[in-house]
Amino acid sequence: MRTLLLLTLLAATPGEVLLAADTAPDGHVTIKNFTFSPATVTIKAGSSVTWTNRDNEPHTIVGDIARFRSGAVDTDESYSFKFDQPGTYHFACSLHPMMTGVVVVE
Repeated sequence: MRTLLLLTLLAATPGEVLLAADTAPDGHVTIKNFTFSPATVTIKAGSSVTWTNRDNEPHTIVGDIARFRSGAVDTDESYSFKFDQPGTYHFACSLHPMMTGVVVVE
């Protein structure tokens, strides 16, 4: 519990929160074997997506528009972003650009 509180306090900007690995508010993407799974996640506007890194390498989550960008997400760490506006948002790992995915917000 203490770790979760500390990580939540380290939020970079409104809508971004680093979460404990076992927390998935609305949509969830697992990072494993240098892939995002599922590659496409669909959520309702106002919901969040949480990416959890299960690789032994750090990864980032960077949107194609500058609205969301994580720092390095290490093994068993997570990054979450709340999507308020409907649309299609493409993302990739800036460290491994072949890793890509899509968030569809309805």
